[in-house]
Amino acid sequence: MIIAITALKGGVGKTTTAIHLAAFFQSLAPTLLIDADKNRSALVWSKEDKLPFYVASQAGAPGLIKKFTHILIDTQARPEPEELEDLAAGSDLLILPTTPNPLDLDSTVKAIELLEPLNAQYKVLLTQVDSRTTTGRDARKFLEEAKLPLFKVDIPRLVAFERAPSRGVIVKDYPDPRSSLGWSKYRAIGKEVMAYIKE
Repeated sequence: MIIAITALKGGVGKTTTAIHLAAFFQSLAPTLLIDADKNRSALVWSKEDKLPFYVASQAGAPGLIKKFTHILIDTQARPEPEELEDLAAGSDLLILPTTPNPLDLDSTVKAIELLEPLNAQYKVLLTQVDSRTTTGRDARKFLEEAKLPLFKVDIPRLVAFERAPSRGVIVKDYPDPRSSLGWSKYRAIGKEVMAYIKE
């Protein structure tokens, strides 16, 4: 299975999503995360060797791919249309993370406009949702009214997600009372991905 996490805008939780879904899929079968982002954020996150899966650069990945059951790709932010075309052709599913911020939602809609002619399989994931405001509900309503395929679960805004990378761990291994909530959400997303791909 090949899953690409992509967005036309940075700061929407792309790498966080790639890391946590790779951890979920590693619990099922050997999983490789390919860091194709020029910022190399996933590779930096993995430098402490505390992640439960293997992370490789795009250049180093080709020789490794056949050893893994699941491949996740953390794409570069703002991929070119040609790159989106390659991702659409080579992936079982594209995941488009977006925050409820109107600018991020607009960027996500633009990405979908590029993907639609390619017959790409994609789903939108709402991230950094603050439960104390209505912005997450408003964003979900906007996406549902636009009839866009959307994950059933949102990813909450948590301090643990912001701080886990500095320790080189996934959120469930960061000492915070709400860490288990963050991990439970990504586990739910992973199960939804599995169900989607089996359809």
